Amino acid sequence: MPLFGWLLRVLLIVLVFRAVWRFIQGVLQGARGGAPGRPNGPREPAAVPLVRDPVCGTYLPKERAIRQVAGREVHYFCSDTCRDRWLIEQQSRKAV
Repeated sequence: MPLFGWLLRVLLIVLVFRAVWRFIQGVLQGARGGAPGRPNGPREPAAVPLVRDPVCGTYLPKERAIRQVAGREVHYFCSDTCRDRWLIEQQSRKAV
């Protein structure tokens, strides 16, 4: 019977040590910004290329922007209104 008591004590110590160790790992992973259960932390969102509207300065995803080709340059706009304002500006610059 004494051997059984020692075996239970050792098992209890191992379980407590494992619980404390997992708690410390979780705290450290949370401090690094990781999600529980993921060794490398949360997955980074995919990078989306942004373009800047030259009229109003709005940044928007390139695939949602309105394109205007001028010579060899491509300009991106957030709306038809900004594109039209830019076209008017370009025409007035050429007229001067």
